[in-house]
Amino acid sequence: MTIGVISDPGQPRSALPEKREAKSAGERRARKTVHRMATTPVRSVATIGRAIVLFADVLRYSVTDTVTMRLPVRELLTQAWTLLTITATPALLMSIPFGAMAAVVTSGLVNQVGASSLVGAAGAIAVVRQGAPITAGLLMGGAAAAAIASDFGARAVREELDAMRVMGVDPVRKLVVPRFLGLLLLSPILCVYIVVTGTAATFVLAVTVSDVTPGSFWMSFGTFAKMVDVWFAMGKTAVFAAIVGIVSSLRGMEAKGGPRGVADAVNSSVVINVICIMLANLAITQLQTMFYPTEIA
Repeated sequence: MTIGVISDPGQPRSALPEKREAKSAGERRARKTVHRMATTPVRSVATIGRAIVLFADVLRYSVTDTVTMRLPVRELLTQAWTLLTITATPALLMSIPFGAMAAVVTSGLVNQVGASSLVGAAGAIAVVRQGAPITAGLLMGGAAAAAIASDFGARAVREELDAMRVMGVDPVRKLVVPRFLGLLLLSPILCVYIVVTGTAATFVLAVTVSDVTPGSFWMSFGTFAKMVDVWFAMGKTAVFAAIVGIVSSLRGMEAKGGPRGVADAVNSSVVINVICIMLANLAITQLQTMFYPTEIA
């Protein structure tokens, strides 16, 4: 006795397996998407935990190697100089337009109320409080982070880090600590550099475009800008440098999959650094506004 298969008369029999395969492929994609969405928070928490562990190891090695005089000072200075050469020119190219933008935006408003001399105060608040630390943080989170992540990613792909561990050399102690301390050493220099160039750009445009006298500009600048603002700006930049050092090193050391993995590590490190820098800047600015509000000196 032969049992036949009942099918749709208008549907060719050859299309049925293709339809089932397409349906199963769609189900697999849906299950994969749901699985990814469910595991993303777990993987994010695990990444944060690894970053905290790396930060603790870096602090421990920094203190112990400094006390025992085993800190690689030459490597530290080399890394700081390399990162400075990477970020110095972009810092100049970013700080000048930022200072000019602050002068142009505020000059129209203050001229309407007859207080053109306050352009210096606007420049002080914009450049010193926000412009300099954010510009330095974005430069470190972009150029410096890409250099660090690509270096560690290439070493990870070539299995150099595994070879160092086999030989009893800790990559965190040998490679991460000098770059971390180099970024911390670079951060105040970069911040002061951006403050000087951004303020100079604001001064030039205020004097040449808004017809502000140099004396009134510097008087209003000194009236609203205080030394605590400079210290907060340098402190922000140091926090940003620590974030960049840990995130970039971690993403680079965990790179997998050849050149594509290195590129993904660089991309993810830059994106994560920018997000973390913005959140940290918001938190520190809120604390500064609460405890050190803007006052006339």
